[in-house]
Amino acid sequence: MSNNEKGQAKAEQAKGKLKETAGRAVGNERLTAEGRAEQAKGDARQAKEKIKDVFKH
Repeated sequence: MSNNEKGQAKAEQAKGKLKETAGRAVGNERLTAEGRAEQAKGDARQAKEKIKDVFKH
């Protein structure tokens, strides 16, 4: 997995977790949902990179 892509995936996951937590703290369902979506996007990016690595080797 390229370091840049891996870093972006981790950053998206962390940003999503932060948004989800903030949304829950203030009772904002929209913010909570956005956070979950960003986490899922980061998970998908990470999975894509892992699959690419499998086929490289």
